[in-house]
Amino acid sequence: MTDTRGPKARSDHEGYAAGALPGEREKPASGPAQPYHPPQAYPTSQNGTQGGRQRGGGSSSAAVRRPRTGARTTPRTRKARLRVAKADPWSVMKVSFLLSIALGVCTVVASAVLWMVMDAMGVFSSVGGTISEATGSNESNGFDLQSFLSLPRVLIFTSVIAVIDVVLATALATLGAFIYNLSAGFVGGIELTLAEDE
Repeated sequence: MTDTRGPKARSDHEGYAAGALPGEREKPASGPAQPYHPPQAYPTSQNGTQGGRQRGGGSSSAAVRRPRTGARTTPRTRKARLRVAKADPWSVMKVSFLLSIALGVCTVVASAVLWMVMDAMGVFSSVGGTISEATGSNESNGFDLQSFLSLPRVLIFTSVIAVIDVVLATALATLGAFIYNLSAGFVGGIELTLAEDE
């Protein structure tokens, strides 16, 4: 039985028999020995890029990432949705007591300042004279408005009003906390949406 294949077929067969893969076959001995280059999936272009990406450290306009024109530049706002499930009656009472005391002190100070301004403008004297003439007679001088609306009397009256306001405001705020807790048990309470700017 004779081998009808040519020399090229025999050399290929010998290469496979030696355990070499098709890409790893030795080249003929003719010519100088060249370094081995494995096959590449993407062809290498002339400007040194492979597969659309640049190998070297050179600058290329295609390799620079450009920002999108439609990108949002406004800061994003984070939002949190919270629910007030319960109000502590003790803390509500303390806060309302302090706030009502501050409101009472402001009321007393404002009344004193208003009385002094009106007295400096002569309001009490002019109105008091008119009232005394209207209510007076030959035997009496009439009603004395200046003595009735003196500064000590005004301050005492305002202080009594401030104390009543402190007691009522504290009691109503505490009662309101109890009522809110009862209603929150049925409907779930008040929902709040809090926003935070980055």
